Amino acid sequence: MKKLVLFDLDGTLLDRDESVKQFIAIQYDRLNNHLSHIPKIDYAARFIELDCHGHVWKDKVYQYLVTEFQITSITWQALLNDYETQFQFHCVPFIGLVEMLDTLKQQGYRLGMITNGRGDFQASAISGLGIQDYFDVILISEIEQVRKPEAEIFDRAMTRLGCSAQDSVFVGDNPEADIMGAKNAKLRTIWKRSQLWQTAEGADAIIDRLMEIPSILENFNSIDR
Repeated sequence: MKKLVLFDLDGTLLDRDESVKQFIAIQYDRLNNHLSHIPKIDYAARFIELDCHGHVWKDKVYQYLVTEFQITSITWQALLNDYETQFQFHCVPFIGLVEMLDTLKQQGYRLGMITNGRGDFQASAISGLGIQDYFDVILISEIEQVRKPEAEIFDRAMTRLGCSAQDSVFVGDNPEADIMGAKNAKLRTIWKRSQLWQTAEGADAIIDRLMEIPSILENFNSIDR
């Protein structure tokens, strides 16, 4: 019987691509007195390209932008600080996020989150979504000093809630960090389909929408009976 559902954050609960698009457009408007010599569409497009779906930290992104666009009246450090403090106000959830979390809570599941990333920034993004109170445990790689796909971070989440791998399911979008990582820790897995990857080898189920999760968990429990 499944008791614990663990989630990835970026690309699973948080629509990071849409959040970045909204943030960078507003940043350009907010700091227009420093950026007005750059066409807005060029600034936004180059940021998104350099960001590489979150795989490049923003200190490097802003250093490149300052150099390429010859930004002289504001430093890359100030732009980075703006990103770190303001991104949380532009966090966009995937459709059905709160409804899905409410449903799982009502059904008696314990919920956890495991996300790679920087501690303060990921915590602020979770706060920006307004979902922190749904989770019984949240592990962020910088704080834990261990990252997905290492089995240790999955084991820690289960240990803190007194659950076994047999009791647990992991939901994520990254085939390696999320699906293979969780499979190596002996969890069942649900892959949230992503445009970034064609498939996730070994996933026990595949979803396009978050509200598909409750019925999949019911199927898992039927199989386990």
